[in-house]
Amino acid sequence: MATKKISKQRYEAELLRLQSEFVQLQEWVKASGARVAVLFEGRDAAGKGGTIKRITQHLNPRIARIVALPAPTDRERTQWYFQRYVANLPAAGEITLFDRSWYNRAGVEKVMGYCTPEQHRLFLEQVPIFEQMLIEDGILLRKYWFSVSDEEQLKRFRSRGSDPTRRWKLSPMDVESITRWEDYSRAKDEMMARTDLPNSPWYVVESDIKKHARLNMMAHLLASIPYEHTPPLDITLPDRPEPEGYERPPRERTTYVPDHVSTLL
Repeated sequence: MATKKISKQRYEAELLRLQSEFVQLQEWVKASGARVAVLFEGRDAAGKGGTIKRITQHLNPRIARIVALPAPTDRERTQWYFQRYVANLPAAGEITLFDRSWYNRAGVEKVMGYCTPEQHRLFLEQVPIFEQMLIEDGILLRKYWFSVSDEEQLKRFRSRGSDPTRRWKLSPMDVESITRWEDYSRAKDEMMARTDLPNSPWYVVESDIKKHARLNMMAHLLASIPYEHTPPLDITLPDRPEPEGYERPPRERTTYVPDHVSTLL
């Protein structure tokens, strides 16, 4: 039976409410010195980026940082695998949202042969220890897996290909993933079996309906963190002082942006 979809009006109202709560979370993180790290994983076109965009829409980018690392450089490939991710972990008063994370090794790197079987095995052995170290040091770690069906993923790929503003999202890797659906499924199942642990669980987000996935994930993340509402600063704007003879230079001395809008009216 098909799931009833939320109305646009109800969605926008709840999204704004949750975004307002994320502002409260941000202020608590800033005031308390908490460190929050959130991992967004899942298949291509599962809705990770759209959810991150809604979470951060009204947040301070100096506090809530998005980390989407490119492919490792030749030098980074010789480092300890977790090293470049460690450099992007949150400091006190920060929220770090990883748009894909160290779990690349359990997914795309394994399926596409970018790591050796030994490197993959070692990763699955080390990652529970690594995450336990983060948790023991006080980092609030949350891991989300966005689950999308093969039919919906293909639909979204086709939509990207026909949209000039989103065509860049359709990469050769995305195309390759279509023919490797079962390989990715097996890799994900093994990853879950080894890393879905009581101290560091995976939370699965059903994401065939994007709006539902966003609201569900955002509400869960907020509920999982014991933040408190921080009273806003009492800021009083001063009166503007009386003019003291300043004169603005003639407009002709300044190069202005052309009035493009006037050509549209």
